[in-house]
Amino acid sequence: MSDVSTFRLYLLRAGYLVIALGLALLMWSGIVRPPKNLPHMNTVVRSVLGAVSLLALLGIRYPLKMLPLLFFELLWKTIWVIAFGLRAANRLDADMKDTMFDCIFGIVLVLVVVPWGYVFRSYLKAVGDRWGKNSASGNHT
Repeated sequence: MSDVSTFRLYLLRAGYLVIALGLALLMWSGIVRPPKNLPHMNTVVRSVLGAVSLLALLGIRYPLKMLPLLFFELLWKTIWVIAFGLRAANRLDADMKDTMFDCIFGIVLVLVVVPWGYVFRSYLKAVGDRWGKNSASGNHT
């Protein structure tokens, strides 16, 4: 098992639930019944965020195994804030202001719920997976 406390696991689960519910409320009606003449990239964004919402549901059951989903959320939102939001900070329209708020909220959420000690031990300090066939075990799978 892991050395992550039960409280931290529930905190993680709450984070996944916020993501799943938030995206479900924002995205799924537009996926099930998309508006006519929706620009192509909007269809891509809706599909990606729909997938994130479904994977976040899986994160409720497997909070540590699904940590890469939270890394994805943290990274894309941070990139958007730095590359687009801050560059246009003095001329943000209403949609960009909403996106800026959503991104900053998401960044803070992930920073709060992720057990960073576990991440350091499991992703940065731990030995990585092997690259080739393990000849010592004779296992060919």
